[in-house]
Amino acid sequence: MTTENNIVPVILCGGSGTRLWPLSRKAWPKQFVPLIGDSSLLELTLQRVSHLSNKVVCVASDEHRFFVEEAAERAGVTAKQVLEPVGRNTAAALACAALTSAPEDLLLFAPSDHHVPDAQVFAETVRQGVPAAQSGFIVTFGVVPTFPSTAYGYIQPGEPLAGIEGRKVARFIEKPKAEVAQQLLLAGNYLWNAGIFLVQAQVLIDALRQHAPDILESCERATSAAHADGSFLRLDRATFEECRSESIDFAVLEKHDRVAVLPFAGAWSDVGSWNAVAGLHEADGEGNRVSGKGFAVKSTNTFIHGQTRPVVALGTKDLVIVDTQDALLVASADCVESVKDVVARLTLEGHAEATEHRRVARPWGAYDSVDSGDRFQVKRLTVKPGAKLSLQMHHHRAEHWIVVSGTAKVTRGDETLMIRENESVYIPLGTTHRLENPGKIMLEVIEVQSGSYLGEDDIVRFDDTYGRVDAAVEQTKKGRNQP
Repeated sequence: MTTENNIVPVILCGGSGTRLWPLSRKAWPKQFVPLIGDSSLLELTLQRVSHLSNKVVCVASDEHRFFVEEAAERAGVTAKQVLEPVGRNTAAALACAALTSAPEDLLLFAPSDHHVPDAQVFAETVRQGVPAAQSGFIVTFGVVPTFPSTAYGYIQPGEPLAGIEGRKVARFIEKPKAEVAQQLLLAGNYLWNAGIFLVQAQVLIDALRQHAPDILESCERATSAAHADGSFLRLDRATFEECRSESIDFAVLEKHDRVAVLPFAGAWSDVGSWNAVAGLHEADGEGNRVSGKGFAVKSTNTFIHGQTRPVVALGTKDLVIVDTQDALLVASADCVESVKDVVARLTLEGHAEATEHRRVARPWGAYDSVDSGDRFQVKRLTVKPGAKLSLQMHHHRAEHWIVVSGTAKVTRGDETLMIRENESVYIPLGTTHRLENPGKIMLEVIEVQSGSYLGEDDIVRFDDTYGRVDAAVEQTKKGRNQP
């Protein structure tokens, strides 16, 4: 008998990071960005599903695995990560999660980038769907609409299930035009498709075998050839790349005859645009909403997101203003859906700001590129307690490290040095070195690089806690170990 203890939350952590540019970018999509106070949407999602289980599965890309790990630590849950070498949409993500679970497990699939403020109501709604999932249905949770949205798909509930909560899904409706959305809202019996599903692992596998056998076969080969790396399960790249890319809606749900729906009456947002983000903040008497260091003066219906410096909107109307350290967005509120087109243009023209932040997260912490010029670059490094950078060497640059706070353990050639606040150390060009934080507080270091080439690819790793050792170095090590 399946009980709530068998519910395994599976959080889908993919995303391109284009709709909330410039705060969200490909290298740091919206689910990892602190949007609600100091918390990211992923962290809040993990906290929400922890009401059902403290052990979760996250399907993520290799590039974002340490963002997921950090969010899980902050949320207080234990997360196993299934790492996709490439993105192949939700059908493949769900298939791999099901194939790596026990057949009887109830898998609760949920996106990582939705905001549901009432976790208790969410958990209770999911519990109501357990009997239907136990009976072999794929259970969806439809959100009760509050306005005629053209950004969401809709679900039409059909006949009630016999003796258990829920109704069969009569049909799925793609994102409608405005006039159709208005008709659906007025009809009163349609729900937004939130993309949240509860289903037994074996039931999903059988449905995939029936409706999308090629996707299932590719995922079976990718999971059977996967290898474990700590809490990460790395899918086989060659076989997973062969998988067809399709959403679970098109691949299975719209074709399957055992799909049920339960309504969720709580607040919900997919935070899919800057207007949606603005809606998460309280408005003043003139309809202005502010996040961070924003000031709306003689303005109406203006949203300001200011991260690091004062941002003043004077006499504006119906604007969205998003200020980050290296890019600024000023948009009419009725044009925010076109932000992704702007990102595409910036990418085409070669602007790094389209996809990358000035601040770059690393498994050991982060670095912020403060300044750069001819033959020099200045970075602010933050290293987590107990973390350390790789043992590395640069061919074209030397480095000076100045400790601002904390204590640094520095390997420089054959030396091991302890560098404290207001002290510095010089790393000559071509010298093997490593930076560590042996303390219990965050280590902050100002790094000054100088040399003929300062690119991030001028690095040779000899040893690394996070498995990033240079392939040529690994090959050399193997050669040395051969008899």
